Amino acid sequence: MINRGEILETIEMIDQQHLDVRTVTMGISLLDCCDGSAERACRKIYDKITRSAGDLVRTVEEIEAEFGIPIVNKRISVTPIALVAAASDAADYVCFARALDAARAETGVDFVGGFSALVQKGMTPADERLIRSIPRALAETELVCSSVNVGSTRAGINMDAVELMGRVIKETASLTADRGGFGCAKLVVFCNAVEDNPFMAGAFHGVSEPDRVINVGVSGPGVVHHALRAVRGEPFDVVAETIKKTAFQVTRMGQLVAQEASRRLGVPFGIVDLSLAPTPAVGDSVARILEEMGLAVCGTHGTTAALALLNDAVKKGGVMASSSVGGLSGAFIPVSEDEGMIAAARGGTLCLDKLEAMTCVCSVGLDMIAVPGSTGAATLSAIIADEAAIGMINSKTTAVRLIPAPGLDVGDTVEFGGLLGSAPVMAVHSESAAEFISRGGRIPAPMHSLRN
Repeated sequence: MINRGEILETIEMIDQQHLDVRTVTMGISLLDCCDGSAERACRKIYDKITRSAGDLVRTVEEIEAEFGIPIVNKRISVTPIALVAAASDAADYVCFARALDAARAETGVDFVGGFSALVQKGMTPADERLIRSIPRALAETELVCSSVNVGSTRAGINMDAVELMGRVIKETASLTADRGGFGCAKLVVFCNAVEDNPFMAGAFHGVSEPDRVINVGVSGPGVVHHALRAVRGEPFDVVAETIKKTAFQVTRMGQLVAQEASRRLGVPFGIVDLSLAPTPAVGDSVARILEEMGLAVCGTHGTTAALALLNDAVKKGGVMASSSVGGLSGAFIPVSEDEGMIAAARGGTLCLDKLEAMTCVCSVGLDMIAVPGSTGAATLSAIIADEAAIGMINSKTTAVRLIPAPGLDVGDTVEFGGLLGSAPVMAVHSESAAEFISRGGRIPAPMHSLRN
């Protein structure tokens, strides 16, 4: 059992090292909201979300006040809407996004995720309708998030979906051009998406999950950075052990919050996701952790090795602390949300190619990266394909969240504010991949997918 006394050890971490619970996310199944009438289905969705999560914000705020633990976001994830809307008579699915946003506003949560489709092996008509609805859905709602899974180790990569997502990202940027292409910050393209991810924009409630569940995402880059200052010059064995011990403490705090939220809401506890999710605040950066290991600037030679050590040690520490570690759990490298990454990108040390190499060993992928607004859809699709290939071959989750910033070019900065921060526009290769992307079809699954 976890008792309140354990949390006292983290007081300094909370007060001085940016330790927080990044999110308490309630997953809600909407499978029982399917209806032949889109209007009735949307009403059922609104009613179930508001009924299920009506007390979520109040309960989490009470836990925050009682234990003195900052809880940054309260979120909802739902069953991929392409599955729920498939039975309806809707010609497009924007109405479902509006229902999600209305329920979000009523419950007071910060984000709702699950305007999603899983198309790693092929697209149903409902999947394609949802994907084509994404630009309007994200432009016409405030805080609805969307994700599309285009590949997996077992299925390969659906290149028709990859090609379509390049065009969807371009259209989403265009429809939200007045906000710097903000709609794209709410859209993730996955390979090997997980069903219990509490972090936006990629959260959805998997079909194997219970009717409702509480998942918690914890974050502590500043805590890890501070801990490593005490072992400067020590061998990497010591560095890894220090990170593991720190991750253990952070995970215990997350489990305490998760269990309390579960008990008070009467909703099953799912997982703690121990992901080092940075913020734009100074002292809350994954890049600074890597530099504390001895790199002059994040992105220079040695960065991938340092990130591999960090990611592995975080996972090991979390597993020691809880039997319910899940989600993604590791290190995130979102450029716009990490002040150290932003500095390295502005200085030219951190480029898109280096970030791609780093995604081989981090927990997600190319995240919150701004590229020139003139970047073509085929180039965006090719970047997605590269990242999906890394995930497929390595049996890991990878993702792409790109923002082709309208009207901006390399060296400019797009501002989003809050946790989303600001992103320096990064260069992409000018040579075309259009002929490659236009082939379509499916890249087959690798040989090692045949594990039965």
